[in-house]
Amino acid sequence: MAKVLLQNICKIYPGGFKAVDNVNLEIHDKEFLVLVGPSGCGKSTTLRMIAGLEEISSGDIFIDGQRVNDVAPKDRDIAMVFQNYALYPHMTAYKNMAFGLMLRKYPKTEIDARVREAAQILGITDDQLQRKPRALSGGQRQRVAVGRAIVRKPKVFLFDEPLSNLDARMRVQMRMEINKLHDRLHATMIYVTHDQMEAMTMGDRIVLMKDGVIHQVDEPIALYDHPKNMFAAGFIGTPPMNFFTGAIEQQSGGLQFVETTANDGRGFALRIPDEMAARLTGQIGKEVVFGSRPEDINDRLRSSGAEPDQTVTATVEIIEPMGAEMYVHFTTGRHSFVARLDPHDDIRVGRRVEMVFDMRKCHFFDAQTELVIV
Repeated sequence: MAKVLLQNICKIYPGGFKAVDNVNLEIHDKEFLVLVGPSGCGKSTTLRMIAGLEEISSGDIFIDGQRVNDVAPKDRDIAMVFQNYALYPHMTAYKNMAFGLMLRKYPKTEIDARVREAAQILGITDDQLQRKPRALSGGQRQRVAVGRAIVRKPKVFLFDEPLSNLDARMRVQMRMEINKLHDRLHATMIYVTHDQMEAMTMGDRIVLMKDGVIHQVDEPIALYDHPKNMFAAGFIGTPPMNFFTGAIEQQSGGLQFVETTANDGRGFALRIPDEMAARLTGQIGKEVVFGSRPEDINDRLRSSGAEPDQTVTATVEIIEPMGAEMYVHFTTGRHSFVARLDPHDDIRVGRRVEMVFDMRKCHFFDAQTELVIV
């Protein structure tokens, strides 16, 4: 397999729109790297530039140490799996998987061995190999598309949102299949998705993009626990992180966060733990954004030992039962927030309840730059 290196990659379309802005990235040999972000963030464009399907405006791409800017896609030793499968409708699954090898004049015995090996890895039966795409389910077609990539034995596998056309249950199954495939092949894989759940469950590292710019590159749990800015904090996680605008104030014995209300008055106040306060003394009197994940907010009745200065009184707006948990939406002051709670909690719409914030796990961001403070 191979390392992939992107140096100062830019893509500017006619008219001046910059789809990818100075991307620098190193994908390690045998790594599973996921590019994730909202629609239009530049992730698929980046992948297509690696594949050679999109021309680079500036910068350099190296695959296995070779600069490939001017190398044709067919000569880059990569294999790509597309969102729409891109199977030939008049060919059987077997011939779809074998076609690339046939063009390269591989011996028939080797072609057959590679196709059947890939089919065995992916659980494609002999009966399915003889069917045309229209006679296969969406999941079976995607397996054939992945099998077509496997038989090539390329240096790098590229996946462009390959699961977006599948139903929810099949997506979960195929996520597992692709993860197992990576473990078995020890291949370098670059995977594009807009689904942060896919990114979190599949990637060795995640590249989070927005507006053509990389905002953070990190391992999944590090990206979740230590977001570098508000975009990263809000994009990763379901439900997303809650944000509250306010200020850091000095109080007797320490610091507190004070919410700003709709008319710029004072809302709730939460005491900041001493170990965190030491890093926030330079923010006293400044406008900041306080962030708290839904699982770090709980009903006071279930939070033994909670102090009043960790508690916010809020009104229940919406309850979303999810089976093993429920998402409860609240309003307080100028803000709304959501908590992930036990489905058996006695909480009703319209009720005023006391909610406890775990301030040991809170985040603070600069209100102007949106960069993390602590």
